[in-house]
Amino acid sequence: MSVNELDLLKAFMPMLPLNGNVIAGAGDDCAVLKWNHEYDLLVTVDQLIENVHFLPSTAPERAGAKLVKRNMSDIAAMGGEPLWAVMTLAAENKSQQYLERFMQGVSEECSRYGTALCGGDISSLKTEGFVTTLTLAGRVPRGQAVMRSTARPGDTLYVTGEVGNSFDSEHHLEFSPRLDLAEFLRKEASAALDISDGLLLDARRLAESSKADIRVDIEKLPLRQGAKLPEALSDGEDYELLFCGREGLPFHAVGKVLPGTGKVIVPGLKEVVSYGFEH
Repeated sequence: MSVNELDLLKAFMPMLPLNGNVIAGAGDDCAVLKWNHEYDLLVTVDQLIENVHFLPSTAPERAGAKLVKRNMSDIAAMGGEPLWAVMTLAAENKSQQYLERFMQGVSEECSRYGTALCGGDISSLKTEGFVTTLTLAGRVPRGQAVMRSTARPGDTLYVTGEVGNSFDSEHHLEFSPRLDLAEFLRKEASAALDISDGLLLDARRLAESSKADIRVDIEKLPLRQGAKLPEALSDGEDYELLFCGREGLPFHAVGKVLPGTGKVIVPGLKEVVSYGFEH
């Protein structure tokens, strides 16, 4: 029986125990935790699964780099700086050379962003496959984490780059996480998240978290070369940032935040392949 990712998350959320050190738990790009008088701690985790997030033909170094970068994108969306990581790896029918090349990609990408890879866990699988996770911790100036829940009616909706055709173009492997925008987001964005599961689905998450409606102006979307509009709205794996802020910021303005209850409004949309990507 197949499981609906969104329904499962809604069922899990009330079960998660919290304590007084949790500023923001599940439901954002990162958990935000109390740390010290200067910084809050950011923690995120993502999986990378063969035949879901990359193909068997993908060079293992590139797959390893993607594992790191997709986590970095979550830290970027919160306006943070990555610091430490731990990882897990479970594989069957992969040579030691393949796994060493994968780890080389992980190591080089962590080094690129000044992040210490502190350890983890390795296991075999009982069936053929490859599954790995990375837990990434970082920091953000105290009280300045950029949330999904704080979009304001009247804000303009922005995207930091092009969307669509990410898998066929191999953008999903070659992207650079928007860590260079962390300070800008803290100063200018009222709310933000990274686009990993499709622009429409992630816009809905932003709207629902902020208890506002979001209008997406499809004629303004910056499409990646080869992208078609319906797929660009729903395919995911873009790893750009969707954020809200004042009018006139130097990024692609693609909509508005409106008073409402958490809906996404798309004037003129006649067809969409799906509402977003589910893993």
